[in-house]
Amino acid sequence: MTVSTRNKLRDRMNGRGIHSGTTRLLSVAIAVIGAIVVVQSLAESSSALAGRLLIGILMFAAGVGRLYVELRRGRGA
Repeated sequence: MTVSTRNKLRDRMNGRGIHSGTTRLLSVAIAVIGAIVVVQSLAESSSALAGRLLIGILMFAAGVGRLYVELRRGRGA
């Protein structure tokens, strides 16, 4: 087992790994909920400025953005 593999395994076993995994899971969940809200809003023929559509877009952007930041941080970039 290489040093890098041991370090990754150790990180997964402590609180840092649990926090990172939970952050990724919740980021995906927020992005999915945002996408569902957008699709529902568009299916109901709401205008582009409707509050629900805006909230859906913002939720999707927040989830994807947070996931991007977490993945970049995980690679040490």
